[in-house]
Amino acid sequence: MTPANDQTAKPSRAEFHQANQARAEAEAQRLLAAKAELGARWLAWVASQLYALKPAEYAQMVRRELQRLSQANTD
Repeated sequence: MTPANDQTAKPSRAEFHQANQARAEAEAQRLLAAKAELGARWLAWVASQLYALKPAEYAQMVRRELQRLSQANTD
């Protein structure tokens, strides 16, 4: 059986990104919204939240979106 015919094959990177982009954006917004409430504790808290996200590819998407949103708020 070839990987293209394997029903358990992982989606391509583009497919994974497309399927999870909206969820990653919402998660990043949730994390950023807690910043004012948590104050100085936010950085450690957000790191633990990102660490808990699975799979790692999704956690990286959330991390990038969080960075984008953070930069947009400081501009």
